[in-house]
Amino acid sequence: MATRTELSDFLAEVERRAFKQAVYAVRDDDAALDIVQDAMIKLADKYSDKPLGELPMLFQRILQNTIRDFYRRAKVRSTWTTLFSSLTPADDEDADPLETLQQEEGSKTKETPHGLFEQSQVLGLIEKEVEKLPPRQREAFLLRYWEELDIAETAAAMGCSEGSVKTHCSRAVHTLAAALRTKGVTL
Repeated sequence: MATRTELSDFLAEVERRAFKQAVYAVRDDDAALDIVQDAMIKLADKYSDKPLGELPMLFQRILQNTIRDFYRRAKVRSTWTTLFSSLTPADDEDADPLETLQQEEGSKTKETPHGLFEQSQVLGLIEKEVEKLPPRQREAFLLRYWEELDIAETAAAMGCSEGSVKTHCSRAVHTLAAALRTKGVTL
């Protein structure tokens, strides 16, 4: 059973990534914040008695279900205009969706102004192409490669089979690679 401190530490640790994941899904900062808060409250209310090791998977499942609930409510209310706003406001420096992407040690990109500029350009291109992916491919891609969940965990979080996860990830990777190749980017 997770203690209050462990639960609080866990929620603080996943808050930023969960927010960015929700922003990718709904493309609205305010709605994404509401979704993350709802998911955190549901986890704390219903699953605070679970062991600490089970919390990441439970939280991802709750977050994905809360995102789906948002879409269901939006469809009923016909509020599609708010769903297609830009990913982040241009003046918000803290809202970089790929900010958690860390450079591997020994990587060829140097900490030079030129290298940092190239890296920011590539990350911007990747971000735009990830936005264009279909929702299920984007969800699978982000859970597998951004959240670093394995196939079984991703399937559990998405509520689908492991084969579906593999298919969605494969299609997303091929789509991203082709889109980046057309722009002259090779990774």
